[in-house]
Amino acid sequence: MFQNRAEALALALPAALFAAAVFIAPVVILLSDGFRAPGGGWTISAYTEFFSSSLNQAVFLRTLKLGVLVTIVAAVIGYAAAFAIVSLEPGKKGKVTGLIVLPLMISPVARTYAWIVILGRTGIVNQAFQALGISEAPLRILFSETAIFIGLLQLFLPLMIISLISALENMPKDAIPAARVLGANWFQVFWKVILPLTKEGVVIGGTLVFTGCLTAYITPAILGGSKVLMLETLLYQQVTVSNNFVAASVIALILIVMSFAANILLKRVATARNKTMRNTKGTAQ
Repeated sequence: MFQNRAEALALALPAALFAAAVFIAPVVILLSDGFRAPGGGWTISAYTEFFSSSLNQAVFLRTLKLGVLVTIVAAVIGYAAAFAIVSLEPGKKGKVTGLIVLPLMISPVARTYAWIVILGRTGIVNQAFQALGISEAPLRILFSETAIFIGLLQLFLPLMIISLISALENMPKDAIPAARVLGANWFQVFWKVILPLTKEGVVIGGTLVFTGCLTAYITPAILGGSKVLMLETLLYQQVTVSNNFVAASVIALILIVMSFAANILLKRVATARNKTMRNTKGTAQ
């Protein structure tokens, strides 16, 4: 398309400069605040101080735990849903995929407030539990880790399903029938055929879901309240309530590192699994 590389770089330069001016530079300035010493120079005392607090440790572990749980459950449900959708006729597949995408077009605020109605003391869930005799009094579901987990799962599950649908559609159509003919059960088909061939969808979907759980503010703030804090809600409190931009910088860098680490870990796991399978095949031969 281009005569030389310089033409392509010249076209990309305005966008690169704009991104550097409005995104990269402010982020670098914000993150650098966490390493600045009060009297000048550089230090990591802000990070040691952050992790020395038992409250911050609990918030960090809670954020990591919920992010991992939501990602794993989204992958399990996403595989089942994506496999069912891919198996549909083309006309039905488009309609069902549209229904999967539809929640993404609704404001997260509206979707999260709907869970208050559903999970409240007089909500549908508590009414069903009392009608079935599971509990005599309304359960406290709101303002808990359970409520945040449900809200985040509902919020980001479509991203996982869409990623897996794309991966399954690119998988060879005869791969599953061939494995079944060779005597593999459904667990072996999934573990040794479907999962390796759709690893890119898992990596993309897992990164989107886990990163979304780390950066979502509205859902943890509404469903968790002020008592069940996550890193994103703690960051907001440090800026708006405490006016502590150093602590906010520390939390921001932690969130960025966790996001990149999740993507790298998923890629490493997928690559390691492929190497293990190739070595197993080579040994068998």
